[in-house]
Amino acid sequence: MTTTVYVPRDAAALSVGADEVAAAITREAVLADRPVRVVRNGSRGMLWLETLVEVVTDTGRIGYGPVTADAVPGLVKAGMFDGADHELRVGVVADLPWFRAQNRLCFARVGVTDPLSPDDYEAHGGLTGLRRALEIGPAATVTEVTDSGLRGRGGAGFPAGIKWKTVADTPGEVKFVCCNADEGDSGTFADRMLMEGDPFCLIEGMTIAAHAVGATEGYIYIRSEYPEAVRTFRRAIDIAYAQGWLGDDVLGSGLKFDLMVRVGAGAYICGEETSMLESLEGKRGVVRAKPPIPAITGLFGKPTVVNNVLTLASVPAILADGGAAYQALGVQRSRGTQVFQLAGNIARGGVFETAFGISLRDLIEEHGGGTLSGRAVRAVQVGGPLGAYLPASGLDLAMDYEAFAEAGAMLGHGGIVVFDDTVDMASMARFAFSFCAEESCGKCTPCRVGAVRGVEVIDRIVGGEDVDDNLALLGDLCELMTDGSLCAMGGLTPNPVRSALQHFADDFTPRRATQ
Repeated sequence: MTTTVYVPRDAAALSVGADEVAAAITREAVLADRPVRVVRNGSRGMLWLETLVEVVTDTGRIGYGPVTADAVPGLVKAGMFDGADHELRVGVVADLPWFRAQNRLCFARVGVTDPLSPDDYEAHGGLTGLRRALEIGPAATVTEVTDSGLRGRGGAGFPAGIKWKTVADTPGEVKFVCCNADEGDSGTFADRMLMEGDPFCLIEGMTIAAHAVGATEGYIYIRSEYPEAVRTFRRAIDIAYAQGWLGDDVLGSGLKFDLMVRVGAGAYICGEETSMLESLEGKRGVVRAKPPIPAITGLFGKPTVVNNVLTLASVPAILADGGAAYQALGVQRSRGTQVFQLAGNIARGGVFETAFGISLRDLIEEHGGGTLSGRAVRAVQVGGPLGAYLPASGLDLAMDYEAFAEAGAMLGHGGIVVFDDTVDMASMARFAFSFCAEESCGKCTPCRVGAVRGVEVIDRIVGGEDVDDNLALLGDLCELMTDGSLCAMGGLTPNPVRSALQHFADDFTPRRATQ
């Protein structure tokens, strides 16, 4: 009898030797005369346990981790292929507290299936949503997404159904669906993990969107720093064409939809939808003025749906189970689930998908295990490098769009970066300006020039030069960038600066800066 063993090929696992672990398992199985089938799955999201090896047994998939290639001979000798006890054994993976507390919709198959097996995909619910969408028709599909309350997971939180309806209602023989996978926020990696761990889910979501709005072409814009995601997704597209899931006659329905990968060149600004469209057109990634909006005048001037990975990956489940089931999850106007990503100084980093409304404190302390250093949490940044810094006293904050907006922060893409009590918050505020200066597209003066001036002003403050006057100047500069910038790059850069000044004012004193 052949034993099935799962070893991730996710980039995070590869970085700590997953390929070597897989090779060692194959080698030791031959030496032990034990028939073994090694499946390269996506990561389960418990990054502190990578490389996580799972062995299929009668009692479930037994996990061992973190496993190195050197540990494999000892594991096999101890009886790993039978799920035997060992110091690296973590038990049945699906029963771990990390999973029992989650509501996995986007990530339901990630880590469970072979990412490039169409049979695996269908056996675990794949294509159910697309088939239903084809059955009920485009208008009803848009209604289902609208009724679900799904909002864009790219940061702005704009209702996906409204965007889709605008594209559907805009006349045009040619329309596009574009997925922005230029995941550049600090502490975010869910897009990468989904593209590497369940690419067919995203393909299905984009195809449903095309059916809903009348699009015939789609592009997924992946950042160049994600070579594994690019390779996996291109292979998945080829397989989808071979299966009849893409092309001139999707699932025999008459729907025509072609999908292509485009690789970005590492510009953070291309996470902004209009900059991405400029890049897709072969131009420099520069923000467009609005109006017109991309839903009406988008790629090559045509009506275009622009959503990010997690938004489109939510769509198959919404169509499969119905918008009402998705609407039942979450709070207020934040419906469904969010894939929160725990990073920074955190004991248990990884992805945690659950309904909106969980507290930031629960995510960090209960599920993340507090800081890796063992020191006290001092600050947490949510929403990428332009998100506000929250103090330790502000962690009892519900993870939803409205609660964060009320607190002067933003949820963004769900990235959570934790800092302990050794962090210098004046340096972090300075970094916000320097990051903006580096990544600004340069089109508008408030962002292009303001970020450079911001670095200079903070340097003068911590250096003790005319502190009061420079603090006043810093406030004026933040106001100007917020009100005058063309897009969120310059408009949101003051958020981390203002929050650092508000909650950690002592770090900006010359005394602190010279210690």
